[in-house]
Amino acid sequence: MTKKQKKTLKRIIAAAVLTVLLALLFHFVELPWFVQLVLWLVPYLVIGHDVLRKAFMGIKNGEVFDENFLMAVATVGAIGCGEYAEGVAVMLFYQIGELFQSYAVGKSRSSITALMDIRPDSANLEAGDGSVSVVDPDDVPIGATIVVKPGEKIPLDGVVLTGESTLNTAALTGESRPRTVRPGDEVISGCVNADGVLRIRTTKIYGESTVAKILDLVENSSLKKAPVENFITKFARYYTPAVCIGALVLAVVPPLLLGNWLDWLMRALTFLVISCPCALVISIPLTFFGGIGGASKCGILVKGGNYLEALSKTGVAVFDKTGTLTKGVFKVTHTTPADGVTETELLTLAAALECKSEHPLARAVLQKAQEDNLTPAEVADFQALPGNGLTAELDGQKLAGGSLAFAQSLAAIPQETQDRAARLAEQGKTPLFFCRSGKLLGVIAVADVIKPDSPQAVRHCSYKNKNSAVYGQSKAEAIQNLIVDLREALQLAGAVGAAHRLDGNLALAVGAHLGGGLCGSFRFSRLLVQGIDGLDDHKQHKG
Repeated sequence: MTKKQKKTLKRIIAAAVLTVLLALLFHFVELPWFVQLVLWLVPYLVIGHDVLRKAFMGIKNGEVFDENFLMAVATVGAIGCGEYAEGVAVMLFYQIGELFQSYAVGKSRSSITALMDIRPDSANLEAGDGSVSVVDPDDVPIGATIVVKPGEKIPLDGVVLTGESTLNTAALTGESRPRTVRPGDEVISGCVNADGVLRIRTTKIYGESTVAKILDLVENSSLKKAPVENFITKFARYYTPAVCIGALVLAVVPPLLLGNWLDWLMRALTFLVISCPCALVISIPLTFFGGIGGASKCGILVKGGNYLEALSKTGVAVFDKTGTLTKGVFKVTHTTPADGVTETELLTLAAALECKSEHPLARAVLQKAQEDNLTPAEVADFQALPGNGLTAELDGQKLAGGSLAFAQSLAAIPQETQDRAARLAEQGKTPLFFCRSGKLLGVIAVADVIKPDSPQAVRHCSYKNKNSAVYGQSKAEAIQNLIVDLREALQLAGAVGAAHRLDGNLALAVGAHLGGGLCGSFRFSRLLVQGIDGLDDHKQHKG
């Protein structure tokens, strides 16, 4: 809870305790009405002074008809009629409801804030004389040179001037595989620099950078209201004054004809309280905001309430592959030792080389070695070569691992091994070649794995007769293999219908042209929803 919420809670507890004590006191002791009034005003002002102040300020500013005005009129009227306990109780219950609302909104906002923890705190600005100073990203102009060290977030969009490194773009793109950048490559703010030092020439000010636009998109998501929210807002403008006029008529007209002013005044006040639109006006926007916050807690960004409501019209669900249906975490899938090398020897030496690397592919190799109870040796003279691979020395011999091109520069790679690695790459796997003193040790393939709940997600889509499809930038064989794995998982779970609704042909047809492929493959009258996992997917498929 925030300090303000804790303060409100203390007021609620204090007012509730005073209300109970006064109710017990007046049950056993008879006191004059003015004494009772003074005593009841204590818990009433403790719990309701802010509502009275807001009502007064609303009247002063010309914004009369709101929930504060209605509650003030109803409770003051009840006290004026001698119903002291009822006036205090109505205000107390109203404040309890407001506290729950504030707490729910705070939880949603904190979920969104935690998800969007991508804003860089500072930028290393390089001056003309080569000196570097730490400044706020807002103070960096276009065309300036910034320095990004390993482990730091890139503060602004720009172009790499010098340096080579790998970037962790998962927070923005959803891709678990790091991106290698070299001089001349464009980079976007919010990415994390993994290893080398980069000098970047900025191409945008912070307010127009990628990370600022994403944060603005999420923070202002509540402004994009759903149709039902817009209706409620307009409805409240007319409903609230109508309720006040109705209460006034009820308090004046019937007693003019029938008499008994006090009874009709109490009925008018009761009508005012039960007709208060605050629950209706607040609950609907709060529901949408809570939905956006709840989605953020699950790692899903929703651009606004209108998009949340649009999900009810979904007819087709299209899921991105990497990071959405798959974990975005690599795992060793194949090991192919060279002639004369055992699988244990290959894994042990590969793990020894990868021990000092922070690359996600390295972690996959180390995890496999740990699962096989292998203990890698300590290497010396370790070097990471961005975009190529790793080198180190072990017992006087040079170990190396990385891409095919890098391995070919160090050792002879048999054509059969190259063909096998090419087939693995076509299936969406990443082959890593390892060499020792100019000789090939073998190939280890790593790949992303399906999330345990992905089959269940596809199965849920089938409950409402929704079709499901998969798309991505991977090769067709990789997507097809994922679909086959998903279908097998669904069939094992007994969800045969859901397995049939996972359309593999559609997934292969859409490829890089999502919109046209879907329109040509599906005839549907309901909305299509894309399940994407990052900014790149949104940019490439927003049409």
